[in-house]
Amino acid sequence: MDNATVIVVGSGGREHALCLSLAASPRVSSLHCVPGNAGTAKMATNHACDMSNEPLLDLFREIKADLVVVGPEAPLCEGLADACQSAGIACFGPVAALAHLEGSKLHAKLAMQSAGVPTAAFQRLDATSDIDAALDAYAGQPWVVKRDVLAGGKGVVVTSDRNEAKQFIITSIGSDGFVLLEAFLPGEEASMLVVMDGTGFHTLPPSQDHKRAYDGDRGPNTGGMGAYCPAPVITEQVHERVLKRIVEPMHRHLSDQPVPYRGVLFIGLMIDASGDPFVVEFNVRFGDPECQVTLPLVETDMFDLLHGAATDGLSELSLNIRQGTALTVVLASEGYPSAPVKGRPIRGLEQALETAVYGKTWVNLAGVGVDESGQYIATGGRVLSCSALGVDVKRTKSEAYRLLSEIHLEGAHFRTDIAHRAMQ
Repeated sequence: MDNATVIVVGSGGREHALCLSLAASPRVSSLHCVPGNAGTAKMATNHACDMSNEPLLDLFREIKADLVVVGPEAPLCEGLADACQSAGIACFGPVAALAHLEGSKLHAKLAMQSAGVPTAAFQRLDATSDIDAALDAYAGQPWVVKRDVLAGGKGVVVTSDRNEAKQFIITSIGSDGFVLLEAFLPGEEASMLVVMDGTGFHTLPPSQDHKRAYDGDRGPNTGGMGAYCPAPVITEQVHERVLKRIVEPMHRHLSDQPVPYRGVLFIGLMIDASGDPFVVEFNVRFGDPECQVTLPLVETDMFDLLHGAATDGLSELSLNIRQGTALTVVLASEGYPSAPVKGRPIRGLEQALETAVYGKTWVNLAGVGVDESGQYIATGGRVLSCSALGVDVKRTKSEAYRLLSEIHLEGAHFRTDIAHRAMQ
């Protein structure tokens, strides 16, 4: 398809990354974003809209969208892909029944059991459960407690403090009715994005993000303070194991559903000391900031890839990947992740955007807006990330941090050790 009209749903760094990649496609003649941010406004038309399904469908019809690309998980769990399917609009993103792989941790565990996919053992705890006996069963390692809701990255506690684990269990049962207690999985984390439809799938290069706020993987968990791709922990042997033990059985399971999975399946992996992969979690959308470092390595036209998945055309499409390394480092507002300070001006961003070149060194905008005077201001916790693509991780990291040094936000913080595992 040529002269396509595409709309991206969402407002974060992931959506800016999607727009940058789609804007590079010669097949896309009209690019839109709802609601978008200051970054997407540079290559797409932003739309203010009620984010419930019917108003969104009205907008999709008004702009005559050929493809809807849903960035965040919440609209998918609320049935936006189902609504698009009913309206005859191609949508990249799974229907609600399959989006519950992210919306419900218990649903994901049961799906993995059904497909025979390796993951941590778990117990479902509710008001009738013996919490102390359950904690005893997983003693000797940190306790992993997961709420069964979309919690914006705040629904999981990993702790060696028994009282903290117990209190989180009690609180979660009180608010949600039940909670999952999982066995701790030791090893090194990585992420794999798999674009799939009813006919086939393509695995994108594996990445590794940095969840803790501060250097050395210290401090509170965040939405992600940076990432790099590809991740060396996924060797050829490990990749083959991930395909055989996780991707292929999950694709078979998801393709057997009444409506097949059409979109991207984010697989959060733990690789143990023997090189065996286990699933930590599934997400039903591109990760953020994994998206920012994975898409630039895809040589295949991004519209062809996303439209192919939305229309069961992946089996006819080849996937080509660039050689090299992509890296991004997040600039976060003062107080992030607990209480980010918003409204402060971002100095140097306009000049950085003017000189940046996508696919070399560039800026991904997330929590960035524009005030009445036209000045860029911070509007969120994770404000932006500086990204680079190069031949090796050392030089790529240097370029990303050089770009970041040109941007100034009062009180902001960032990690200085992105890709430290790959540098070892």
